Amino acid sequence: MKLLVFGATGGTGNAFIRQAIAAGHTVTAFVRTPSKLETSHKNLVVEIGDAMQSADVKQAMSSDVDAVVSCLGASGLGKTTELSTMTANILDAMSIHGVNRIVYMASAGINKEIPGVTGFIAGKLLQNVLADHRRAADLLSASEVEWTIARPMGLTNDKRTGEYRKARTGVPKGGRRISREDVASFLLQTVSNHLYIRESIGLAY
Repeated sequence: MKLLVFGATGGTGNAFIRQAIAAGHTVTAFVRTPSKLETSHKNLVVEIGDAMQSADVKQAMSSDVDAVVSCLGASGLGKTTELSTMTANILDAMSIHGVNRIVYMASAGINKEIPGVTGFIAGKLLQNVLADHRRAADLLSASEVEWTIARPMGLTNDKRTGEYRKARTGVPKGGRRISREDVASFLLQTVSNHLYIRESIGLAY
């Protein structure tokens, strides 16, 4: 597959690219700072641009892209619309070029689905980021593309285990953490095998 990856220089984005290349896919990494990429390979193309700029996103998109993967994150914890703006730009470019598949990494908490004290703390600390991920999710839901939303619990830098749990409603019971490597594995399996179309999946150990 030919995959276009946004948020490619973050922890999960870098893990996804490494796993996707190892699986034989061709990857275009859309980045602002190429030096933050951890992988160099003949099947990795680097596209420099800013996802906040619609023209940059349109230039990176092409009709031969099989799927888009978004690992975009917010630049801080303050009020923001950057995630929803970037998602709108991606969806617009997908429409123009006839690309129909996107897997989007959001966060657990966008649906206020984390129970108890953990949910309360996350809701307070991350309220602005979660609200904008929610706006991005709403844009995806309202679109005609085949989307999947991943909602991981707290991200760690631990190794890939392949033993995480998934939940279509809420989050896996009692789950608090999941490694970026395992989230990347879920994203890759989902896009490679055309899974969870128009579904939002909670992830945790």
